[in-house]
Amino acid sequence: MFAEERHQLIAALVAEHGKVTVADLAARFSITRETVRRDLAQLERTGTLRRVHGGAVASTSASTTEQSHVTRTTLHADAKQRIADAALDVLPSGDVSVVLDAGTTTELFASALAHTASNRAGELLAITHALPVAARLGAAEEFQLEIVGGRVRGLTSAAIGPRVVEHYAALRPDIAFVGTNGLSAGFGLSTPDDLEAAVKTAIVDSARRVVVLADSSKFGAEALVRFAALDAVDTVITDAAPGGELATALEAAEVEVVLA
Repeated sequence: MFAEERHQLIAALVAEHGKVTVADLAARFSITRETVRRDLAQLERTGTLRRVHGGAVASTSASTTEQSHVTRTTLHADAKQRIADAALDVLPSGDVSVVLDAGTTTELFASALAHTASNRAGELLAITHALPVAARLGAAEEFQLEIVGGRVRGLTSAAIGPRVVEHYAALRPDIAFVGTNGLSAGFGLSTPDDLEAAVKTAIVDSARRVVVLADSSKFGAEALVRFAALDAVDTVITDAAPGGELATALEAAEVEVVLA
């Protein structure tokens, strides 16, 4: 096989799976690992992929890459909706205080929560710093809604900054539903922006129970800033079973995995 053909196949694998490893490529093409590394170096120079330890990921997977809110709402929409619907079953009955983090999946959960509000027994206090989440929750008169204020970050339409962090640090909500950009065995939960990460950390630290809403595209991803270790999480609701190192790490951290 010519190198050009091999490069096209490697690019296709990265596009399909999001990442490749040197070991797998060497076995697949019956070539040395050094040859694979040269291939990856050349593909990185053309912007096709980005090299990481042990392999490569898509060029859009840089640790600081963050897509717009509009773009994110269209990605993995079916999986996110299933996760949002499944999150309703995790919510305790009776009187409960709930924090909803920023994110497109938490927004869908907020809508599902609002649509089922009339069927709930007990009072629900919903707390959020995310404007889209607040807008969806505000449609349900049955809820008490508390909005945590601060400077709003345009990319996520969520409040950030010391006031938001201090507000959450002073709370002890029954349950928090948190979004994440990355979920990996070694790095835990991560997001590209340090100010967003500080808010997420405050939420995780404050809640009695932490539920992560993350579709399977987040598996193995590592954004720039870690905001929580796996053992800080109680439950992950996702659309596909984690495998490999991530599955082992979640089990070791005693994290419940719920499939939507």
